[in-house]
Amino acid sequence: MSPVRTLIATPLRSLLWLGFFAAILVSWWVMYVMAMEMDLDLLGRPGAAGQAMADMDPRMPMYMPMANFGPLFVMWAIMMAAMMLPTLIPTLRSYEDLRISAGATRAGWLGVLAGYLVVWIGFAAVIAGVQLGLLFGGIVDMLGIARSPYVAGGLLLVVGIFQFTRVKEMCHGVCHSPTMYFVTRWRPGGAGGFRMGVGLGAFCVGCCWGFMALGFVGGVMNLAWMGLATLFMVIEKLPQVGHLVTRPMGVLLILGGLAVMATPHITGG
Repeated sequence: MSPVRTLIATPLRSLLWLGFFAAILVSWWVMYVMAMEMDLDLLGRPGAAGQAMADMDPRMPMYMPMANFGPLFVMWAIMMAAMMLPTLIPTLRSYEDLRISAGATRAGWLGVLAGYLVVWIGFAAVIAGVQLGLLFGGIVDMLGIARSPYVAGGLLLVVGIFQFTRVKEMCHGVCHSPTMYFVTRWRPGGAGGFRMGVGLGAFCVGCCWGFMALGFVGGVMNLAWMGLATLFMVIEKLPQVGHLVTRPMGVLLILGGLAVMATPHITGG
């Protein structure tokens, strides 16, 4: 690369990364504001107004945002950005490392990011629809919290068992080693980056869907759960240690699920 192009590329790279981190911070700030407006603390526990919302019947003849697809989809889409963008950092760094050997470009970098987000926004639409079905079926309340400890415990068990499956292993393998994914499926330019980003997003959904579903255990607006789940998913994707934490987490989730179902009088059943 010529000296002039190097001088131009360095500030552009910095601006792209600053914009990326700004999007993460804004997403978390919006989630915090939404939680405060719903009268929830950082653990997702409702105050008086929040509890009144949780107890509302979604079939009441009045407009309730949490009982409508549009607001739920927006909430989940912002949550996907807040939780999943931090996990993409090792992948974007891996793409940058291929700048010389494979001809990675800034347009391709943005394409990878856009493709990844498109998949997760699609997942946000799916899980928003699932939440509506659970809400009108009486399985979760207006805050997205499972009404039965057996449902909550069952979710923990399912996600814990999933940590030991071949599907989890295959999807995690791609997320854990994105360089190999890029090398074997390389596509140049912005459009190529988008295609690779969609593929990566699909594998990532396959790897991490369970941690999104666990929002129905403690409430989908539980910021403490969001933070812990994000931290774990980031660690799980680190090349050096990611493979060491997947199954231990599965054991913890299974034990947690059994504990929740064994103590329904404590958990509210």
